[in-house]
Amino acid sequence: MPSLPPLPSQPTATPWPTEDWATTDLDPRVDGEALNALLDRACANPEPDDLERTHGVVVIHRGALVAERYAHDVEMDDAFRSWSMAKSITMALVGILVRDDRLDIHAPIPVREWDTTDPRSAITIDQMIRMVDGLRFREAEALPNGGVKYYPDEENDVVQMLFGPGRDDVAAYASTLPTVAEPEARWNYNSGASNLLARLVSDTIGGGQEGMQAFMERELFDPLGMRTATPVFDAAGTFVGSAYCPASPRDFARFGLLFMRDGVWEDKQLLPEGWADYARTPSAVSQGLYGAHFWTIPGSLGTFECHGAFGQRITIVPKLDLVVVRLGNTSPAKVGHVIAFNRAIVDLFRPTAD
Repeated sequence: MPSLPPLPSQPTATPWPTEDWATTDLDPRVDGEALNALLDRACANPEPDDLERTHGVVVIHRGALVAERYAHDVEMDDAFRSWSMAKSITMALVGILVRDDRLDIHAPIPVREWDTTDPRSAITIDQMIRMVDGLRFREAEALPNGGVKYYPDEENDVVQMLFGPGRDDVAAYASTLPTVAEPEARWNYNSGASNLLARLVSDTIGGGQEGMQAFMERELFDPLGMRTATPVFDAAGTFVGSAYCPASPRDFARFGLLFMRDGVWEDKQLLPEGWADYARTPSAVSQGLYGAHFWTIPGSLGTFECHGAFGQRITIVPKLDLVVVRLGNTSPAKVGHVIAFNRAIVDLFRPTAD
């Protein structure tokens, strides 16, 4: 497997964006007119047919804000749905407990509905995070054009979990998933695993929903300055860590920068050393496309991403020290255009690679 490009440190002259983002001019090697044209078109009114609705785009280069654009009716601090980008937040929460020696990811995940005679009780936390757990989860299939085809609602486990009979206790629903393969034998996108992990974090901390909310704020959101982040809990008090943590584009950029900086913020190691490398190292059975609750993009730039339904993206490019956030509402069949949009922004910064 190719080696990962190193994660860059925050430039000494650039303040951390805990209070506000430092702004700077574009590197002269970046085609500013082309970048502005991309952003203007994405946030145009009326909306373009390919991207459809774009709420906002934020571009962070070398730790500073170099470009942003919002839809005509959006304020800078408006929060928008994360959808599955919340999975990466859940992975960060697990990492904080690993940092404090409160979780061992190589130990079996304790799921209260599984007793010791249940073969699923041998699945490890790590296997859940990398989605090589062997559990059935029917959600979506990728299309050749980059779009997504979803299972019909009656067969779709994510629909049943978030909107159907599982919505009041998403982790309990996830615990009913049957085994269809041995762990490590295949990769399968499993939103249920994320909710079991979120419940594990809560159970480890204690204090129910209030304890989990306080932990998320104290250990992650407040240190980063993510003031708009608003985790959503189900009726059982479990953070819906597969799908629901709204935040603003600038705050999602802060989260992306945390992983760009190897879990360091304001010179404090918020995540365990190497946790970002864990996130961006693809499993062999994922065909190089998925690491640990982050998507991995093949290529020399070392790109890894948070993805969410309807075209939510945090694109993290270590080779360029670049973070691109795009939030919007694009129909599943057209998400390939969002992929191309973020790629076009990244390509404009390629001349800045050292």
